Amino acid sequence: MDIQAAVAALKHAESNVAGWMRPDRRPSVPLFNLFGARAELQYQPKGVVGIVGTWNAPLFTVLAPLASVFAAGNRAMLKPSDQSPNMAQWLQAAVARSFEPLELSVVVGDVSVAQAFSRLPFDHLVFTGGHAVGRAIMHSAAENLTPLTLELGGKCPVIIGRDADLKHAAERIAVGRSQNGGQICVTPDTVYVPGAGLEPFLAAFRECWAGMFPAPPQNLDVTSIASPRQLARIDEWLAEARTAGTRIETLGPVDANGASRRRPLHLVIAPPVDSGIARHEIFGHAMIVAPYDHLDQVIAAIQNGSTPLALYYFGRDRAECTRVLEHTRSGGVAINDVLMHVALTAVPFGGAGGSGMGVYQGREGFQQYSDLRGVYRAGWWDPRRALGMLPPYSAKFAQLLERAIRRA
Repeated sequence: MDIQAAVAALKHAESNVAGWMRPDRRPSVPLFNLFGARAELQYQPKGVVGIVGTWNAPLFTVLAPLASVFAAGNRAMLKPSDQSPNMAQWLQAAVARSFEPLELSVVVGDVSVAQAFSRLPFDHLVFTGGHAVGRAIMHSAAENLTPLTLELGGKCPVIIGRDADLKHAAERIAVGRSQNGGQICVTPDTVYVPGAGLEPFLAAFRECWAGMFPAPPQNLDVTSIASPRQLARIDEWLAEARTAGTRIETLGPVDANGASRRRPLHLVIAPPVDSGIARHEIFGHAMIVAPYDHLDQVIAAIQNGSTPLALYYFGRDRAECTRVLEHTRSGGVAINDVLMHVALTAVPFGGAGGSGMGVYQGREGFQQYSDLRGVYRAGWWDPRRALGMLPPYSAKFAQLLERAIRRA
């Protein structure tokens, strides 16, 4: 997911940039266009773009934006996450072998280096990561009036419709939820299931999960939680939910000493709304499953929360699907699947509201890192003097203005 997705973004930009760069013809000034005047929109590079990546996808979160940044003709500086030091060192060496420092460079270092990096007067700054760091990045960028692209994640909901195939939905969600140990910004966080379908869904999910991951935590197909700190965070939320009497289904044995940081998935059934696991993005070995009675309840819950980076719907009822799409807001959507929309290299990836601003990938990514410049090309004859539009003004000009106002 990290390597192939990054390469795909780069290859797509390389294959399509010639078409994206073509000037966009626009309507010219009325009357003047009759005599050859033309207008177009050109794309010009912004300059130097800073890209700050994150630890859960250390290549994709710097190279996918870089595809759009390079396509638009910019130079770039990359700051990989300090929590992925091996990848950061490798990337720095690889880039140094292929690029001049003033074309592309990689900066490695701890939090203090990242803070200094975000304070540089870039022409644009891209950050993928959590909300707290995103706010700090935005504050630093404001000092230089640097425009931003922020991808911040959130609690991505899944809505299972009343006519959905529960076994199909459980399988797709399980496959998506297993990727990178749930440590992905578009990972399904909360699954809303019709009340009558709760137990059948849980049974189907358990069966699918057990088939993919027998005997964790010894199973090396289970991705480790990134750090002891991240592991402790989720375990504390799970303990809080248990104390509140919440039902939790643990899909496999738990390693008593926790040395491997591999954990089975925990399905948390309808935790209290004020609990930590219900309020914050989980980003790890737990997922909320919440039964519902009416679809409007789910839509209201999504509307009242922070705008998610992704939203998922399972079902065959087109009217219900349309209702969900028209009454919710999210960065992206997948229908009858999860995560797959991020693989659409021709479609921009980005958040909305609390999940971020701006995009990368595709034509829109190219446009994001370009400055738009309108160009007017004069025609072979200027009609202003003949129309009385130049001084000394006459009654003819007044009549021309009157007709123009009436037409408007």
